[in-house]
Amino acid sequence: MPKKEHINIVFVGHVDAGKSTTVGRILYETGRVPEQMIAKLKEEAQRLGKATFEFAYVMDRMKEERERGVTIDISHQDFETNKYFFTIIDAPGHKDFVKNMITGASQADGAVLVVSAKDGIQPQTIEHAALLKVLGISQLIVLISKMDAVNYDKATYEKVKGDVQNLLKKFAYKNVEQIPVIPASSYFGDNLVKKSDKMSWYSGPTLFEALDTFTPPKKPTDRPLRMPIQDVYNIQGFGVVVVGKVESGIMKPGMKAVINPGGYVVEVKKIETHHQEIPEAVPGDNIGVNVKGVEKTQVKRGFVLGDANNPPAVVKSFKAQIAVLNHPSAIGVGYTPVFHAHTTHFPAKIVEIVAKLDPKTGQPVNEKVEFLKNGDVAIVKIEPLKPVVIEKASDYPALGRFAIRDMNQTVAAGIVIDIERAQ
Repeated sequence: MPKKEHINIVFVGHVDAGKSTTVGRILYETGRVPEQMIAKLKEEAQRLGKATFEFAYVMDRMKEERERGVTIDISHQDFETNKYFFTIIDAPGHKDFVKNMITGASQADGAVLVVSAKDGIQPQTIEHAALLKVLGISQLIVLISKMDAVNYDKATYEKVKGDVQNLLKKFAYKNVEQIPVIPASSYFGDNLVKKSDKMSWYSGPTLFEALDTFTPPKKPTDRPLRMPIQDVYNIQGFGVVVVGKVESGIMKPGMKAVINPGGYVVEVKKIETHHQEIPEAVPGDNIGVNVKGVEKTQVKRGFVLGDANNPPAVVKSFKAQIAVLNHPSAIGVGYTPVFHAHTTHFPAKIVEIVAKLDPKTGQPVNEKVEFLKNGDVAIVKIEPLKPVVIEKASDYPALGRFAIRDMNQTVAAGIVIDIERAQ
């Protein structure tokens, strides 16, 4: 394993903003993808009438090839900067991107928000910026992509930059002026790894220089073990392998653990990351774990593997602070949308609006509220309609943040402030 510190990163932004091309180009520039593969994909892209899509195909092609070989890190790719070892989470290119984006963002330590110079801010740009904020991702880089499509024009860049900064201020991001906003052409590699000679007017960092200013997360090794499960495989010769990212605690082969919901007691046999067996896993590690004592059919994505003496909490209800982002009408008691948290999603009902909060101060407003509308922040009580693991955000941040989806869009997002365990 690399000796560099590890950071998980997610690329987000509106569909067609250039996420996949950016990721493909980075993997190519850092030597993760050979020249001949790009040449082959270029031919294929032209044949399919998708000229300039060769870098975007890198991720999709790899995903296909990896799925055939069933490796442990299906939706992850890694690369190194001078300072850090990065894992790209839940690569773009999914039809149902937002759902995966929520799963991905809940595991990320930092994010790159990709905005097209040609199109500027789009609906998903707004949605993703709001989600990153609510999911607690404070380390952000903005990449203004497709500068080649606007002839590397400084005025266009300045306008889009101003729009994005205003958007981030609206969502109460701190120190917006200090967030790097980088003009780039991912297709031609301008300002990703190497400085571009086509934008001499820009004196800021390249994407790689900006990534090296990120701070790796603190590793809560002193807390009980928690690993939300992202995938489950039955691998010949090994048995059941669960895949996920360790959020807290330390995992070692030979230890007993519990998978909830279900209370399955398992033994950890072997731990792998990026095809290498490791003697222990710590928070931040994306791993595959060979477990004994459970069948593949019993465990699903969204279950959580945890400490045998302090099992993951299956909840009867939970209290949360939510922000309503984008609901066409209003949210009231009895509303039953789909909640997305860590790697799980589940239907749940709002059973009480406990208090409405002043968004600026966070203090309760002295009025009884029947409904919540866009822009409202409130404390609500929620009851899941099926067994699910949720934890307080103050104990396990990644297991205590969620987004609420309805009608194919994110309508609200929030954090868990208290839980009532199921009996």
